Amino acid sequence: MPASPKSRHLAKLAAEAALDKLATDVTLIDVSSRFPLSDMFVIASAANHRQVKAVCEGIEKALSVEGVKPLNREGQSDSHWILLDYEEIVVHVQLAEDRDYYSIERLWKDCPIEVVNG
Repeated sequence: MPASPKSRHLAKLAAEAALDKLATDVTLIDVSSRFPLSDMFVIASAANHRQVKAVCEGIEKALSVEGVKPLNREGQSDSHWILLDYEEIVVHVQLAEDRDYYSIERLWKDCPIEVVNG
């Protein structure tokens, strides 16, 4: 079963907010058929620690307008990889070199993937 319309909407809003803060390689992965805890992953790269934080803040602000707040936020202390858990969607904002190293897309390669361009 594909991700719900609400999940897709929130993922698109998060992706647009990430692009507004100059994130790169923004990708949506529909994990609904493989991961029972969430429908979509949003993955974005940032050039430095400050930008990782700024991208996350932009996403949180955009989704708060929709009345949605993260259930959990992980990785704030070192800002290499911040994870925002919104239940329906999970947002990963990573330094570009960490994203290359961990390669989340490779782990979910059997799921529908959409690259979002600004």
